[in-house]
Amino acid sequence: MMNEAKLQKEAMHVLKLTSRTFYIPIKLLNPTLRKTVGSAYLCMRAIDEIEDHEELHPESKQHLLQATSKLLQNDFFDVAAYRALVKPYENLLPEVTLRLGDWLAVCPAGIVAKVKESTSIMADGMAKWVGKNFVIRTKEDLDDYTYYVAGLVGVMLSDIWEQFDGTKTDRDLAIGYGRGLQAVNMLRNQDEDAERGVRFLPDGWDRQDLFEYAELNLKKADAYIESISNRNILTFCKIPLALAKRTIGSLHGGQEKMNRAEVESTVDAILKEV
Repeated sequence: MMNEAKLQKEAMHVLKLTSRTFYIPIKLLNPTLRKTVGSAYLCMRAIDEIEDHEELHPESKQHLLQATSKLLQNDFFDVAAYRALVKPYENLLPEVTLRLGDWLAVCPAGIVAKVKESTSIMADGMAKWVGKNFVIRTKEDLDDYTYYVAGLVGVMLSDIWEQFDGTKTDRDLAIGYGRGLQAVNMLRNQDEDAERGVRFLPDGWDRQDLFEYAELNLKKADAYIESISNRNILTFCKIPLALAKRTIGSLHGGQEKMNRAEVESTVDAILKEV
């Protein structure tokens, strides 16, 4: 088994490669929270890469997601069984997915059960939507899909905050926070999604409706962070939210995404403010 410090360093490296938005705030967390949130993010990213994969057949995606969900439900995560599960697909799947066992090993013992539970529910929900071919007909469908792929992240973060120092947050607002970030991603990736035949819009909705959906949920995110007094946690929560709001501004102005300088100035403003 790789020593913990080395594994932690590798986890942060893979995190940096997979998410610019979350790497910055996770790096700013204190060591215990950094390990916990870093591990949780990587676990969820591991299954997200299966769901989003452009070359995997839908049946393969469902098989991988459902089997992973079951493995995560055991008290002891069977790393060998997981490796055997992903082995036939190892040339297609990214490192973050192949190393799910390592990300769980980095997670502090007191919270790892919660991370496994949330990731298991997410994998199951993703498998369901792969089966539906991501066809969203109603706002309820959109809420259901965004709950599984992002709202659950909010719920899990709330569990982590509470376990860490007793910080209590509203579950529905936590889900809104996750949904808001996801809706901004959907707006940003609308053309790419359309190219692969996916349209995350309920029947009768246009892009403006999705903007309103995103903005409504970002208001819930604002309310969510009102209940957080721990400055370290507050900084973490404010950064992705500020980046999402600034991205919405860029999208309204016809720009596709923020450049690095805009990201850095947004983060700097949060650090000065908190």
